[in-house]
Amino acid sequence: MGVIVADITVSIDGFVTGPGPDLEHGLGRGGEALHRWAFAADDEVDAAVLTESTAVTGAVVMGRRTFDFVDGPNGWSETEGYAPGKPFRPPVFVVTHSVPQSRRLTTQFTFVTDGLDAAISAASAAAGEKSVAVMGGADVVRQAVQQRLVGRLRLHIAPVLLGSGTRLFDGGPPQELHQERVRASAHATHVTYRVAASNGG
Repeated sequence: MGVIVADITVSIDGFVTGPGPDLEHGLGRGGEALHRWAFAADDEVDAAVLTESTAVTGAVVMGRRTFDFVDGPNGWSETEGYAPGKPFRPPVFVVTHSVPQSRRLTTQFTFVTDGLDAAISAASAAAGEKSVAVMGGADVVRQAVQQRLVGRLRLHIAPVLLGSGTRLFDGGPPQELHQERVRASAHATHVTYRVAASNGG
């Protein structure tokens, strides 16, 4: 089984969206600046981070709110989405209380109503020897880290202050992580932490 990784982009002041995120405005006011690194094909560090993480990922876990954005009018296409500029379409397991009645994207997604741990287990089975990426949103990543369902937390820290929005970590018990790797570009600082005493490898 591969490593289970919580992977998300965050602002310097700890937000994963700007204020007012919705299906029309995406990541909210100023939020698009968070993901400039993922589209910076001319930056060797950013390109390497995206390519390497994509190569080892066998399945993805996301929350229902993130799925609604992905499936929305400005979301993923049928051929591209998870990794910008790459025709990479891993199986995606969506944690939800209810399966949507209809959706724009017709393939790739499995809806799991038994909780986050069940979604991660299903994703691990689908990924085989590859890794599972828990990509968001904030609540799903927060739970995965605090419940130690992941072995790694990978933060892409964008050089932007959003002021408000959706905070990644807000409360919860104290928890010590172990820093493993730092890679910096002009667009982000990519930091990988090991989550101590996890079940995620």
